[in-house]
Amino acid sequence: MTTSVAILGASGYTGAELVRLIASHPGLRITALTGERKAGQPMAQVFAFLRHLDLPDLTRIEDVDFNAIDLAFCALPHATAQAVLRDLPAHLRIVDLSADFRLRDPAEYQKWYGKPHAAPDLQREAVYGLTEFYRDEIRAARLVAGTGCNAALGQYLLRPLVAAGVIDLDRIILDLKCGVSGAGRALKENLLHAELSEGGQAYAVGGTHRHLGEFDQELSREAGRPVRIQFTPHLLPFNRGVLATAWLDGDAAELHAVLQARYCDESMIHMLPFGTTPSTHDVRGSNFVHIGVVGDRVPGRALVVGVLDNLCKGSSGQAIQNANLMLGLDETTGLMGAPVFP
Repeated sequence: MTTSVAILGASGYTGAELVRLIASHPGLRITALTGERKAGQPMAQVFAFLRHLDLPDLTRIEDVDFNAIDLAFCALPHATAQAVLRDLPAHLRIVDLSADFRLRDPAEYQKWYGKPHAAPDLQREAVYGLTEFYRDEIRAARLVAGTGCNAALGQYLLRPLVAAGVIDLDRIILDLKCGVSGAGRALKENLLHAELSEGGQAYAVGGTHRHLGEFDQELSREAGRPVRIQFTPHLLPFNRGVLATAWLDGDAAELHAVLQARYCDESMIHMLPFGTTPSTHDVRGSNFVHIGVVGDRVPGRALVVGVLDNLCKGSSGQAIQNANLMLGLDETTGLMGAPVFP
């Protein structure tokens, strides 16, 4: 038995990543692909690396027969997904990769995204898609809201430590280095090769990055009181990956032990030996997370370092992991491929 799926927004990076992963998934069959600006084109024309696959041509969303679809992956731009998803048939199960349903409170959505939510009832129904922390809710959900890639990695580093009470919650500093594909496929001047290569830059500095809304929501929920972290992302000239470093007040060996205990049974999250740190190269193209802990030269301080692939575990791979749970499949189905190296 295979499940018929549609990918809405298949002409972007996360849509193409969904196609790449689903191509080797034994339980999913791609029935429809949409791409509004590229409707009518074959996927091979939009993404030559998918040329070997037998795929439906791209079409418009209104031309999809959703009666023939069991589950939809929505890889549409932020602020677009909500208006589309509210009008889809009630039988359809949905995994959304945009930011539109990540925040539970409509007022928080308006605060971070600058406009009222277009589907507040659906927003309240959505389950936050950080798989390892919301499995039971995801299994029963009709709509799962995928996390931001930065927010996912930061939470993998911090959530168990916040819950265990082994760090100072008022002194959390999180630094992230992000690959260019996290900015999407649309043409932007600052992402041109001549503008970006051989350099790097901080962005959304001073607490303006929208993923902070997710950190506020999720870490405060874990702690049972408000938690506000310092978070600065940096854009660097590599294609895939996020590298996060958290500076924390706490005993490094204890932090490593807490994380090891929390993730020892997780297929997708791997703890490194104490004192070692990971590289984005080691997870490239995969659905894995690698985490390391190192003691600082100042006693009582520690660094926790993690990596994931923003297009896979940070987005499309996470979406498939959640879909597997929603469909009653083993959540690792189609996702155990080794990283691409070098």
